[in-house]
Amino acid sequence: MSLHQPQPDSRRTFDSFLLKVGRLNYTWTNTESLLIHFIAGLAGCDKETGVIIFLTLNTSRARLDLVERLAKLPRVAAEEREAVLELAHEMSSLSRLRNRYNHCIYAFDPEGGNTRSILMRIADRKKNIRVGEMHEIDDDAIAEIDDTLKQLADLNMRFWAVARRFGYPL
Repeated sequence: MSLHQPQPDSRRTFDSFLLKVGRLNYTWTNTESLLIHFIAGLAGCDKETGVIIFLTLNTSRARLDLVERLAKLPRVAAEEREAVLELAHEMSSLSRLRNRYNHCIYAFDPEGGNTRSILMRIADRKKNIRVGEMHEIDDDAIAEIDDTLKQLADLNMRFWAVARRFGYPL
């Protein structure tokens, strides 16, 4: 890893990448905030109480776990449960890319090659660990973010539709 700045061509790609990561974080946070309505609706409380519960849980994973667990309560109708669990599963899948770029450092190639992200997380396996998983910051990485942004926008709309369909506090 080098502390050098990226070369002009890779700098443009990296700058574009950083803008996309910012949009990814904005879009994720906007969509995640819809869980407030799901928490309130599934827990049978008002939106203000849902906000307090949402803000008390300090990770996306905890918020999604709560929504999934509430949806699995016996009193929740099968149609509602299926709709909520499908959305939660999809949101969980889309979190991987966001997490990759929010828990990494960046390495710049002093020779002008692509910048790389280095994941700052330990992956425990059965008999070993992995650290420092690397990903190139290139046109493919930017395209992957663009695709995830489209999926999040679609997911956001479907969250709203389900919240309205089941009468969650809006």
